[in-house]
Amino acid sequence: MTGTPEIERYTPGHDASAVDFMAARTAATHAGFFLPHLASGMTLLDLGCGPGTITTDLAAAVAPGHVLGLDRQAAQLLSARALARRKGLTNIEFQEGSCYDIPLDHRSVDRVFSHALMEHLAHPARALAEIRRVLRPGGRVGLCSPDWGGFLLSPPADDAISAYTRLQQANGGDPFCGRKLGQYLLDAGFEQCHLNAHYERYADPSRIADYLAVQLDAAGQTAQARRLRDWATRPSAMFAQAWVTATATRPRH
Repeated sequence: MTGTPEIERYTPGHDASAVDFMAARTAATHAGFFLPHLASGMTLLDLGCGPGTITTDLAAAVAPGHVLGLDRQAAQLLSARALARRKGLTNIEFQEGSCYDIPLDHRSVDRVFSHALMEHLAHPARALAEIRRVLRPGGRVGLCSPDWGGFLLSPPADDAISAYTRLQQANGGDPFCGRKLGQYLLDAGFEQCHLNAHYERYADPSRIADYLAVQLDAAGQTAQARRLRDWATRPSAMFAQAWVTATATRPRH
């Protein structure tokens, strides 16, 4: 991105609606593309792990290999640690930290996974340089980001979606990051890049509508927030979001 601010803000926020929304995600539903690249005994970093619902599933997939979940929001990590304890996982830890300064040694992990993070970054190239640094030669990264150029909304609500798009861009993010993941990875020195795309249809349109509307309200765009909530009550309401997945390998040389 050009002209991105040095300080970025996580647009969805961390209120109850956002946390509940993210906590519904699992590896089966949101990391299925990366599961075939995992094996028992591997070490793994989940970057931007949030409440840990995906991370704990990944830890089960690579056990007894060690997993680190990294997120900059401490409250999220409290929930993640509690979830890991409930699941009886002993091969996982969670730390507060930045994707721009990962607290791992050079070439120290086999796999890096990141879901719904890159689109919120003002400097994705810096994050990918850090991912490359901590990956072992031959290690693999898996990324998943939405692309807001591929929404399917019925009936249309273009004005409200455009308002949220502008809000995320003003916060330093890129709602159209999904289509750029492949080039970002190649520019960062990765190889064997594979891209795919799919749609996620939200069974309850009111959940995604409220998830977006809360932040529009906070930004003073109450009319657009109300528009989204009203839209979700319509019998024909459908919200389908385009996601891009990318996997790539750190060269062995």
